[in-house]
Amino acid sequence: MSLNPQTHDQKFTDQPADGRGPTPGSSLSGQSQVRGSNRRLPDWVRTRLHTSATFARVDSLLRGLKLHTVCESARCPNRAECWDRGTATFMICGNRCTRACRFCAVEHGMPEPLDPDEPARVAEAARRMQLRHVVITSVTRDDLPDGGAAHFSNVIRAVRAANPQVTIEVLTPDFGGSDKAIDTVLAAQPDIFNHNIETVRRLTPLVRSKAGYEMSLGVLRRAKTRGAPAMFVKSGLMLGLGETESDIVEALTDLRAAGCDIVTLGQYLQPTLQQLPVHRFVPPDEFAKYAELARQMGFVHVVSGPLVRSSYHAEAFAPTKAQMRSIKIC
Repeated sequence: MSLNPQTHDQKFTDQPADGRGPTPGSSLSGQSQVRGSNRRLPDWVRTRLHTSATFARVDSLLRGLKLHTVCESARCPNRAECWDRGTATFMICGNRCTRACRFCAVEHGMPEPLDPDEPARVAEAARRMQLRHVVITSVTRDDLPDGGAAHFSNVIRAVRAANPQVTIEVLTPDFGGSDKAIDTVLAAQPDIFNHNIETVRRLTPLVRSKAGYEMSLGVLRRAKTRGAPAMFVKSGLMLGLGETESDIVEALTDLRAAGCDIVTLGQYLQPTLQQLPVHRFVPPDEFAKYAELARQMGFVHVVSGPLVRSSYHAEAFAPTKAQMRSIKIC
């Protein structure tokens, strides 16, 4: 790709926190000691600062095209790494969400009207970045009759028209459980349909705003039954919010029953003091255990680790169109 990473030095830094998670305005860089305690953050949730010409070019390109990314808006701890590799997750339908989930740092309130030129700009960004796998997500738009589904469809079609060889992954909201809205997105034939259940059944009322555990399973089930035969269905869970092992097993079982092919598991990290505190830092060996369990359950692809996010290294599972048709999914 044209935005290839440059050779550069990497600085190792720690996550600042107040004893409950990162401080406002930061993700995983700063002081190593948790503020207000003698406890240091675990080694496995520290990240490296990446500084290269590639990062600067990605930043300049996105700003020039006036595009939003979930990397910035959600204060993702992996933004520097991903941009340094020349990848990003495009966030469409504006940067203001109509919901206020207690884990999420995306600004909430009344959004701006949809931008009809956004699909073309996303397509152009994907072309300039020479992406082979494009991830498109959005804020939740409960203010729109279709939840933004038609806009999703327009972006998918524009990206594919400008970049015929790319695989396209969408990470959608629940669209209020609307079958019609889900079908609108599916009609544009994304290669991977992702909708995150975010947390386990028991904690959903605490963690998610207006969203329901069963509704999210219904979205995934609808995508599986109505999507193209070669389309993969994907979902993700955050750990460290107070869930138990039995909660996690239940969630993975429910996802497989809904037809989910791909699952991601990552550590919840409090993005600002306004969000829920971290209940526990889950060690890497537990993530490995859950990954093996998920594979035994039949998930085609599993990504599990402390810094894993839904679209983290999504391009690692981006087979060509021909390969996707040959992979057995059920």
